[in-house]
Amino acid sequence: MRRSIAHSLVLALAVELMSSVVAWALPRQPIVFEGFPVGTIVIRTSEHQLYFVVRPGRAFIYSLGVGRLGRKWQGSASITRKVIWPAWAPPPDILKDNPALPALFPPGGNNPLGVAVLVLGDGTYGIHGTNKEQTIGKDVSYGCFRMMNADIVDLYSRTEIGTPVVVQK
Repeated sequence: MRRSIAHSLVLALAVELMSSVVAWALPRQPIVFEGFPVGTIVIRTSEHQLYFVVRPGRAFIYSLGVGRLGRKWQGSASITRKVIWPAWAPPPDILKDNPALPALFPPGGNNPLGVAVLVLGDGTYGIHGTNKEQTIGKDVSYGCFRMMNADIVDLYSRTEIGTPVVVQK
C-alpha cells in the first residue's frame, strides 16, 4: 500500500513539473472559437483538431490523430477518469487485428497511451498521449484521440472529471 501511495505521489509530481515546463515552453494563445461553453472540449475529426474553450468565444487548439476509416465516431461524452502514466490492455478488436501485441502494456515509453489519458464515458475511448508522435494529424486509431505528450499534459492540467467533450465530423 505504501509503495502505491508513494508511486502515485511521484507521478503526480512529475505531471505538475511537466505541466509547468510545458506552460513555459509552449505558451498558448487562444483563437477565436464560438458556440460552446467555457470548459468544453470540442473535437473535429475532419480537421484533426481539439479545441478547449478557455473563455467565451476563445479556445486553445491542439492537433490530433483520430480514428481511421470506419472507426471515427461523433457524439457527446465527458471525462470520467484521468490517469497519469497509464497501463493499457489492448481491447479484443485490436488484438484480433494485431495478435502479436502483448496483453498488457505497462506505463512507460513503449505504452501507446503515452504519458496520460483522459478517459471518456464508459472507457471505450479516450484522449491520450502517444509513443508515435508521427501519427498526429492522421487517421490512425481505433477511435481514440492521440495527442503529442506535451499537449496531453497541458490539456490534463486544464480539465476536470466531468469536463464535457463534443466530437464532430
